[in-house]
Amino acid sequence: MSEKSESYKVISDNRQARYLYEILETFEAGVELTGTEVKSIRAGKVNLQDGYALIRNGEAWLINVHISPYNASGQYFNHEPRRTRKLLLHRQEIRKLIGKVEQQGLTLVPLKMYFKRGWVKVSIALGKGKKIHDKRESLKKRQDQREMQRAMKNY
Repeated sequence: MSEKSESYKVISDNRQARYLYEILETFEAGVELTGTEVKSIRAGKVNLQDGYALIRNGEAWLINVHISPYNASGQYFNHEPRRTRKLLLHRQEIRKLIGKVEQQGLTLVPLKMYFKRGWVKVSIALGKGKKIHDKRESLKKRQDQREMQRAMKNY
């Protein structure tokens, strides 16, 4: 029997998170959603820009992620765009995150949202906020990499 390869379709990517935070560790989490939210996600109407995750009472929550209301249905059954959504993680992962977030003062940031075998998954990362000089340093490093690539291309 051949195993089907793990393929996933990225819906939304939070590129700014990698610029604002130093990513230390990533986790994959499921998201508890309503029907209209899934339909909007399939249409690609998601914004992870201002989103973050919190751990409250031993549960992980995704906060401030904007999923646009679904247009094809009536407004009565639609969802709140910025509602707090529950993240589905294993207990051991949540315990590990509690320790890191509370003791070390790290932030949980959503990096990307994608479909994996029909399920909506979110990649969340433990991030440490970058200072201004760190941002400048990473910009300079990226420019140097580009210049080296250009030089290699010519030879």
